[in-house]
Amino acid sequence: MGGWFRKEIKTPADLQGLKMRIGGIAGQVLAKLGVVPQQIGGGDIYPALEKGTIDGAEWVGPYDDEKLGFSKVAPFYYYPGFWEGGPTVHAFVNLEKWNALPKAYQAALTAACTYANTQMPARYDMQNPAALKRLVGAGTQLRPFSQEILEACLKASNELYSEIAAKNPEFKKAIESMAAFRNDQYLWWQVAELSFDVFQVRSRAR
Repeated sequence: MGGWFRKEIKTPADLQGLKMRIGGIAGQVLAKLGVVPQQIGGGDIYPALEKGTIDGAEWVGPYDDEKLGFSKVAPFYYYPGFWEGGPTVHAFVNLEKWNALPKAYQAALTAACTYANTQMPARYDMQNPAALKRLVGAGTQLRPFSQEILEACLKASNELYSEIAAKNPEFKKAIESMAAFRNDQYLWWQVAELSFDVFQVRSRAR
């Protein structure tokens, strides 16, 4: 999700000077649009929003956000969270140690990681809809980011990636590979998934 805000965010101008709890590369992107990223631990987000120390915060999604009660102090809940299209679990293993493992152990660890990476988003897909219904039912104002904001964020993202790639050849290699894969996947998704999903979503309203 795109985060909780104390006020409505309608245009890129509304991001100017906005203090938002968001970290990592997403914070660097939003900083290009005038946001002042704040690094705040999970337990400190609610009081910071309540006191007005920050104007907005990004955490995880409806299921986890509901537990922290953000809707009581920041009523506007925005989507999509362009910086986190989907959750992924990472496991890092020293290559030398990995190569020293018996093949059976490598297979077991690979299977466990595959299961964890599949099970985690599946559980969120199950739990988030009910949590979102509860939040909206309790008064949360669900809002989409405007097309203007999303376009500005995309432009800022690509600018940042280019800046990092110019200094970091490993990042350049990774981002170019990812972009090529993403473009092919979106081409396929338009054929295989998008039209069906749009039809199904529209059919729900009949």
